[in-house]
Amino acid sequence: MIVSERLQRPRAVLFDWDNTLVDSWDCIRESYNMTFRHFGMPDWSMEETRERVAASMRDSFPAMFGDRWHEARDVFTASFAAIHMDHLRPLPGADDLLDVLAEAGITLAVVSNKRGSFLRREAEVMGWTPRFAALVGADDAPADKPDPAPVHLALRDTGLEAGPQVWFVGDSPIDSHCAVNSGCVPIIIRPHPSYEGEFPYPPVLFLSGCRELSNLLREL
Repeated sequence: MIVSERLQRPRAVLFDWDNTLVDSWDCIRESYNMTFRHFGMPDWSMEETRERVAASMRDSFPAMFGDRWHEARDVFTASFAAIHMDHLRPLPGADDLLDVLAEAGITLAVVSNKRGSFLRREAEVMGWTPRFAALVGADDAPADKPDPAPVHLALRDTGLEAGPQVWFVGDSPIDSHCAVNSGCVPIIIRPHPSYEGEFPYPPVLFLSGCRELSNLLREL
């Protein structure tokens, strides 16, 4: 992999959570559609869900639901809480990727726009909590992705600062935007290619998934 020659071995890797380490699209789509039905709004297709979901509720719901966004937040939260554990499963190669990083002595943390309580519960059930120095979700920091605040919170107790020695690995434009805002190296991993104009802040690498990232890290 020629591009690996331009990359330095990271001292820390920050991961997005949903659809980066765990498969969440079905659960996310159904939770949104349960919320839309409450308001008499049309359902989203999976394609629409993939294209439109990235920002946290406090950043996206006011535009979507106006003055009733707090009600929508509560409906979505209850809907998600009722079904998310039934859908929880790791993406292919995620366990191995975390093992490769741990064996290399690389600090790991999560920066997600999922509500922090849900994020930490899912990590606990997956048995992954001990692998991460921090699990930062929506509302845990003063602002959510793409603001750099959750990155700084995730690194706060690690002795490391955001910069080129820290990789930010995610699956969406908001992740690469957050990486750029915080000075980290943006890397996208997901099986489907980018849409035209999707990434105003292009990633340094666009990989097909966890296994390809594991192979790159072994090269480094």
